[in-house]
Amino acid sequence: MKARSHSPHKEHQPRPRFGAARPTESVRRAQCASCARAPRWCASHPEDPPWGVRPGGPLPPSPSSPDRPTGSPTGSPGGSPAATGAVTGSTALALRGVTVTFGGVKALTGVDLAVAPGTVHGVIGPNGAGKTTLFNVACGFVVPDEGTIERRGERLTRLRPHDLAGLGTARTLQGLGLFDRVTVLENVLVGADRHARSGFLTALLGLPRAAREDRALRERAMAVLDRLGIASYAARYPGSLPYPVRKRVALARALAAEPDLLLLDEPASGLGADDMTELGDLVQSLAAEQGVSVLLVEHHMDLVMRVCDEITVLDFGRRIASGTPAQVRDDPAVLAAYLGEQVG
Repeated sequence: MKARSHSPHKEHQPRPRFGAARPTESVRRAQCASCARAPRWCASHPEDPPWGVRPGGPLPPSPSSPDRPTGSPTGSPGGSPAATGAVTGSTALALRGVTVTFGGVKALTGVDLAVAPGTVHGVIGPNGAGKTTLFNVACGFVVPDEGTIERRGERLTRLRPHDLAGLGTARTLQGLGLFDRVTVLENVLVGADRHARSGFLTALLGLPRAAREDRALRERAMAVLDRLGIASYAARYPGSLPYPVRKRVALARALAAEPDLLLLDEPASGLGADDMTELGDLVQSLAAEQGVSVLLVEHHMDLVMRVCDEITVLDFGRRIASGTPAQVRDDPAVLAAYLGEQVG
């Protein structure tokens, strides 16, 4: 009896990893414009194997894509953020009518905020005004009771923290959030991981592609450290470094992701005058030279007034003022919130 041979028909071909087929050509074209930010399978990367490759994360569709016209429902399975329709005008980030309640306390009430592309937008207010809660809504840590989140003109639903990297968003925390048992370089590599395209199997087998990618990611991380003036600390552990240096490491980790939207939560806390000046120069250069949109929460008014293009002021969870630094500085409601009202 002749042995039965297996012909290389389509049904005998191995399926891609996670059981998902390769995208169609139309989907590849729609994703191609964003490959540099979050690598996906597309016509520009024919060398990608159909399995053993980890996609770079969910990408919002281009509003001008012929395959997904503006206003059509979009999204991806598995809980990724879905766009429910385009809005008029394009903003890097827009929060509209956001209300958040914790028990019987309203942390935010009908707050509107829009960050224009390539600008620095500051959020200020007294302690307890709701600034960090607003950040947490933008990052998916807190689901608002009311209101919408829009990114690049598309409304997002089901936004979760693990979606941020794929959306081109990075954030620093009030605390450092560094990993003390790995080196400074390895901490920054965590941020650069969104650019990794080799899957677990490729790295496990020690294929040349994995080695090349590892070198490229390390070079990327070292370049960020060098820009922030802390490349000499790459092999050190964060716990052995001064606080201002650790603040720079946390910022370097966010920048290694090469985001187009950077959320900075009190980045100047604990810094001296010289470090604060350098931080302000860096934030301005990110917006002016690289087109990064920055949302900044900060208590140092001199820094905020110097680097921000627009400022939103919160008080008791409500927006009481918004405008240029000069407009906000002279607003009576802002003066009352910070200095109190005159008695008598």
